[in-house]
Amino acid sequence: MDNSLILRQLYDTTSSTYTYLLGDPVSREAVIIDPVFDQHYRDLALIGELGLRLVAALDTHCHADHVTGSWLMALATACRVGISRRYGSALKNADLLFDHGDHVRFGQRRLEVRATPGHTDGCITYVIDDHAMAFTGDALLIRGAGRCDFQQGNAGILYHSIIEQIFSLPDACLIYPAHDYSGRTVSSVAEERAFNPRIGGQASERDFVGFMENLQLPHPKLLEIAVPANLQSGKPADGKVPGRADWGPVRHTYAGLLEIEPDWLSEHLNEVQVLDVREREEFDDRLGHIPHARLIPLAELRNRLAEVPRDHPVIAVCHAGMRSGQASVILLKAGFERVANLRGGMLLWQQSGLPVERALGARASPTPP
Repeated sequence: MDNSLILRQLYDTTSSTYTYLLGDPVSREAVIIDPVFDQHYRDLALIGELGLRLVAALDTHCHADHVTGSWLMALATACRVGISRRYGSALKNADLLFDHGDHVRFGQRRLEVRATPGHTDGCITYVIDDHAMAFTGDALLIRGAGRCDFQQGNAGILYHSIIEQIFSLPDACLIYPAHDYSGRTVSSVAEERAFNPRIGGQASERDFVGFMENLQLPHPKLLEIAVPANLQSGKPADGKVPGRADWGPVRHTYAGLLEIEPDWLSEHLNEVQVLDVREREEFDDRLGHIPHARLIPLAELRNRLAEVPRDHPVIAVCHAGMRSGQASVILLKAGFERVANLRGGMLLWQQSGLPVERALGARASPTPP
C-alpha cells in the first residue's frame, strides 16, 4: 500500500478549532474531520483546488463551542456524515453512525474509530491505518484534556479512554487535537505521556480526576446553540445555505477571494460594472479591455471609490487576476456588497475568445487557438 497522505490542518480563530483534511493522493478521495460551519467556503475551496473528492465529513464529538460544517459539506459534495452512535436518537442528518472498531475508508487509506468518551459520551478518536497519526478531538489536547463538567462528561472515564485508547498507540504517533488556545499545532503520544500536566508523568486516575474536577471553567458561550445544532449535523433550522451571492455564481477561493468566470461575465455585461485596475497603457495595449470597462488604476482606487457605482455588481479585472484580487478586497472593505474578481484576468478572457476593445493603433494580439 502507498503510505503517502495529503494532510492539511486548518484553523478557526473564533473557536480555536482545528479542522483536518486528509486525502489519498492516488484516488484523490478525502475526508474532513471537524469542519466548522463558518469556514465552509474556505474548506470547500481547498478541496476543489487540491482536486480531491470528499467522501466523508467526520466529527470527533458533538461540539459545544461552534457549529459543525458537516451538513454543509454533505450538501455541497454529496459526501457522507459521520459521528458516534452514542448520541442516540437525537442525531439527525448523519448516515455514518460509528461504534468502537469501525473504519472509514478513503481511497487506499482508512481511519480506525476508537471510542474515547469522557469529555462527552460520544467522543471519538480517529487513528490513521499505520498508527502514525491520531485525531483526538477534545479527549486529549496538547498538554491538556477536554473538560468533563457537562454533556455526560466523566473524568474517570476520560482517564481510561486516554490511557487505553490513545497512550497505547506508538510513541511516535502524532497527536492532532480539535482545539488549541496557545498556537500549538501537533504533539505526540510520547510527549503527552511524559509532559501532559493533567495525565502525563504516570498520573493516577485520582490525580487526573482531582485536577479535572477543580478546573472551574465557565461554560462555552455557544453551548445552548451549538449542541442542538450539532445534533442536526450543523443544519440550520431554516435549512438555508449561508453566504451565497444572489446575483451570480461567485466562487470563494482558499485565498479568501471571491471570483467569477469569464463566460458568465461575457453574458451579463449589461448587468454589472467592469472595473479595470491596470495602468492606462495596458488598458489599450495588446490584450485590450472588456467593452464598457471603467479604468481606475489600482494605486488610485482608494481615492476614487466615489467613481465606482454601487447600484450594480462590480467585477474587478487586471492582467491575470492578482491586482484585481486586491481591488476586490479594497471594495469589500469600503462597503461594496456585490463584488467579485474576474478569474484569470484579461489573459483568460482573451484565451476564451471573448470580445475586447482597443484604442486605434494599438497592437493586436494573436488569435486564441
